[in-house]
Amino acid sequence: MKLTKKRYLIGFTVAVLVLAVIRVAFPQVAESSVKAAETEAVCYDLDSVAIEQKIPSLKTVKPHKILSVPSFKACFPDTQMVQLQAAMKWGVKRVKDREDAEKRKNELVYVGANPYYHIDPLYSSIPYLVPRAAVLLQDIGSAFFDSLYVKGVPLHRLIVTSVLRSEADVKKLRRHNGNATENSCHLYGTTFDICYNRYETVENPDGPARRAVRNDSLKYVLSEVLRDMREQGRCYIKYEVKQGCFHMTVR
Repeated sequence: MKLTKKRYLIGFTVAVLVLAVIRVAFPQVAESSVKAAETEAVCYDLDSVAIEQKIPSLKTVKPHKILSVPSFKACFPDTQMVQLQAAMKWGVKRVKDREDAEKRKNELVYVGANPYYHIDPLYSSIPYLVPRAAVLLQDIGSAFFDSLYVKGVPLHRLIVTSVLRSEADVKKLRRHNGNATENSCHLYGTTFDICYNRYETVENPDGPARRAVRNDSLKYVLSEVLRDMREQGRCYIKYEVKQGCFHMTVR
């Protein structure tokens, strides 16, 4: 039998009438379907609540503790002789003076500006390092930022107090510092000093002041970062008491 438009409308009308009669004769059928829909909605809401209860636990991360290292001298014992061997291996030939340093830019990298560290005014050195040492300094600064963040400590930049020294710088330094070494590791562009009792706070100059952080707390965080770098075989480090710095050479 061919399905015509007229026959389709008649069949559709009959089906609607039959369903209407069933709904009137058996109202419990309609109620059960409504309850099923309500139950499904409630289950969905419960699942949503469960998910929302889990989200805060993921977002609320407990800051890591500041542990420091057991002993600064024991963890950073690398002597001048040890660092000098690495400096002579990875460094450039001695730089005579600043003019000579300017001519050696194919061997040296400028490190005078960086978001992770601040270079102190340099009176006995110049802001150049061999690429290997420049990458190390960059990685230390970046790791220090990461460590401060996970410990819930406001960000601070490291302060670098000494970098590459020319022969003229060493000669001048030895005039008023008898402890200055004539064959300094700094002569080879592989060595730099990071101050451990001063840091530069990272804050918006036009915004509110950041909360104060003790230098000792920042020193503890820095010591953890440097210990990791040393244990990874990336550098030699000497804890300098009189100079108030970590003296390190890339390896």
